[in-house]
Amino acid sequence: MRSEAWQGDFKIGLVLAGIVVSMVLVSLFYTPYDYNEMDPRVRFIPPGLRHPMGTDNFGRDVFSRIMIGGRYTLLVSLVTVLGSVVIGASLGLVTGYLGGICNELVMRLMDAISSFPGILLALVMVALMKNGLFTLIIALLILFIPSYVRIMRSGMLQYKTRDFVKIAEIMGASHFRIIFVHLLPNIASSLLSATVLGLSNAILAEATMSYLGLGIQPPVPSWGRMLSESQSFLFNAPWCALMPGIMIMVTVIAFHYIGEGIRKRSEA
Repeated sequence: MRSEAWQGDFKIGLVLAGIVVSMVLVSLFYTPYDYNEMDPRVRFIPPGLRHPMGTDNFGRDVFSRIMIGGRYTLLVSLVTVLGSVVIGASLGLVTGYLGGICNELVMRLMDAISSFPGILLALVMVALMKNGLFTLIIALLILFIPSYVRIMRSGMLQYKTRDFVKIAEIMGASHFRIIFVHLLPNIASSLLSATVLGLSNAILAEATMSYLGLGIQPPVPSWGRMLSESQSFLFNAPWCALMPGIMIMVTVIAFHYIGEGIRKRSEA
């Protein structure tokens, strides 16, 4: 039953993620319309054969903008998660293995970062740096690091007193070899699951920041900003808000299911 459970979650997530990623890859070579082409003659056209997801208040094709927006959403999410995994996992491994004052300093710093609300940190970053894609990535990167530090530190504390580590120390293995050859493979499954789940959180965070105007700036479309811009005509043209909202939901669910599948597989 456990095997079927993890396979079911993983397959559902893989199918949904495949649809989203395929759409983004196709947008690199083709979109039905120019994502920023305005045509007042076709304002607020509902979804149909010519415009599968309708048009917005400027007559722009919503589907084309969804395709282009997906590029930036996935780019921000991937860069954020991969960067935070590299930094957070390295800090967690080293501090968990060494312990002592190094562990205390790093963990107190992580607690301090975690105590800041995400929106407040984004506002501080925007005040210090130019508002845009790079600032958004840096803000989310800082927010995501503490979770990976704690995951790797917890795994390190769990395994570093095991017999195989003691044997490696007796045989004269270096700290680097013990951490990355003997200990890391035992924690890798937890890190992989957390990384994929982190993608769903990063996508949601990027959409939230863009919705508040702290992320990707016009004329480049993003799913969160499309939601924000469609508020004023939500009842007249609901598809303008529904389409990016559905894409955010599907993408978050996709990576959540993949992450849960990997987690259940590692526990089986």
